[in-house]
Amino acid sequence: MSKIILVTGASSGFGRLAAEALAESGHTVYASMRATATRNAGVVEQMTRHAQDRQVDLRTVELDVQSQDSADAAIAHIIGEAGKIDVVVHNAGHMVFGPAEAFTAEQYAQLYDVNVLGTQRVNRAVLPHLRQQRSGLLVWVSSSSVAGGTPPYLAPYFGAKAAMDAIAVQYARELARWGIETSIIVPGAFTSGTNHFAHAGHPADAERAAEYEASGPYAGFGEQVQEAFANIVPADADASLVADAMVDVVNAPDGKRPFRVHIDPTQDGADVGFAVMDRVRSEMLLRVGLQDLLKPAES
Repeated sequence: MSKIILVTGASSGFGRLAAEALAESGHTVYASMRATATRNAGVVEQMTRHAQDRQVDLRTVELDVQSQDSADAAIAHIIGEAGKIDVVVHNAGHMVFGPAEAFTAEQYAQLYDVNVLGTQRVNRAVLPHLRQQRSGLLVWVSSSSVAGGTPPYLAPYFGAKAAMDAIAVQYARELARWGIETSIIVPGAFTSGTNHFAHAGHPADAERAAEYEASGPYAGFGEQVQEAFANIVPADADASLVADAMVDVVNAPDGKRPFRVHIDPTQDGADVGFAVMDRVRSEMLLRVGLQDLLKPAES
């Protein structure tokens, strides 16, 4: 059955791939992004042309996850135009690269705002509608860094992703009785097919960063990390696999979707780490008699 889907952060990377793949799977997809009339006007034009060429229902909508007003307006627009929303894909995010110490506290806060608080703004806008209809699906794009092996120089990004994942787990429990389902997509390292590294932010304190990179025991470490990282990613690692996983999740029967899906070409161990973490959490709910929170209530 065709669904009305919102994908955040859909101007590039996993978000754009997912929006296009979901539309080609027969759904009505709203690909959201900032600056649709300016910086991303070219992306809007490309998506419009893609929809026409492929004869799919792929639309764009202005949504800045750093603004509650923008999130509210986007949700209102979609519901006004499509009548409802069935699925929200929390994909919007930003990455940074460099020594943890060289990022200012304000940079940490800004990254947390995009990667974590952005999901909260969208949830506050959309969940009243999903709760009213007693159905829906939240798809969260997490990271294997939360429970797998991690390279250095990505601390602010990894910290934000860990926070988002923890919040996603709690939302799953708090929405289950409303009939709202949760699936968490866990991508591993993909060094091509996305703009994560190309658009990655850098430390604001260049002098402090140079104390690591220019001399001392960590001289040239950033390049060393990136080379080591690239060497463990298979040459055929295709970011579209993440989009394909989202399509499979959305197309699965209601109430039967996997809680987590791993797409990890580097096999960094996140599947093992999450298996233990999620089992411990589930067993706690069983111990206290709240096991019904592990599955969404039937509509």
